[in-house]
Amino acid sequence: MSVHALRRIESHFRAADGLRLFRRAWLPGRPTRVLGLVHGYAEHSGRYDTLAAWFAARGAAVHAYDHRGHGRSEGVRCHVRRFDEFLDDLGVFLDAVRAEHPELPVTLVGHSMGGLVTASFLAERGPILASAVLSGPVLALGEGVSRVRVGLARLLRGVAPRLALGSGLDLEGLSRDPDVVRAYLEDPFVYRTMTTSLAAELLGAVSRTAARADRVGIPLLVLHGEEDPLCPVQGSREFAARVQSAGSALRTYPGLRHEIFNEPEREKVYEDVWTWLEGLAP
Repeated sequence: MSVHALRRIESHFRAADGLRLFRRAWLPGRPTRVLGLVHGYAEHSGRYDTLAAWFAARGAAVHAYDHRGHGRSEGVRCHVRRFDEFLDDLGVFLDAVRAEHPELPVTLVGHSMGGLVTASFLAERGPILASAVLSGPVLALGEGVSRVRVGLARLLRGVAPRLALGSGLDLEGLSRDPDVVRAYLEDPFVYRTMTTSLAAELLGAVSRTAARADRVGIPLLVLHGEEDPLCPVQGSREFAARVQSAGSALRTYPGLRHEIFNEPEREKVYEDVWTWLEGLAP
């Protein structure tokens, strides 16, 4: 496909509660499938341009949106009252994407917190999709998340739900590519905090979702960097082991950190996703 045939489109849609959410699309001339990207905590859909263009060049119509309180979407920064708000937004987004491509198979691709949102959506909402991919999903708590920190987040949430806390992320853990880390630090749409309400809701969603892997009813590919210091790879291993849907698979990558889509070996990861998608029965 000619690079010039790729169209990049920006638009907005309304969440169920009326919040205005930002979305992007990377559209080839004649798409053969659809990918819906669900980004991670504190970041935004614009960080997926390289990935989206790669898949669009192979015939996928790629759609993404910014979570509420993230990127160019409305809402208190990095805040939700209920984790289900993320699931509701994803449902509205999917309805819009399906309406634009009614005849094409749709695959969700969720990274990090977006992987948790996607896994929770699959387990709790039972959507009709062709397949889904999780990249470095938050399906277990890291060693740095102490019981004291968990208890403090839940306590503060009760009295000050919008209080902003430092994320405590080890940014060197994102990628071995220094340009990726530098761009992340300089990105005005990337945030460094989360509210006590979001922290408490995420903590609850991790344990709840991790226990419901057997409810996933579509082919699921779980990907994780083995040197990911932000989201333990063991969470992905345990979740994938309990998924029962045919065609599902787990792939881990020695030496890769959290953002496997932004590591120097990114094209190998893209190719693994594409090969898996192509290998699924129509």
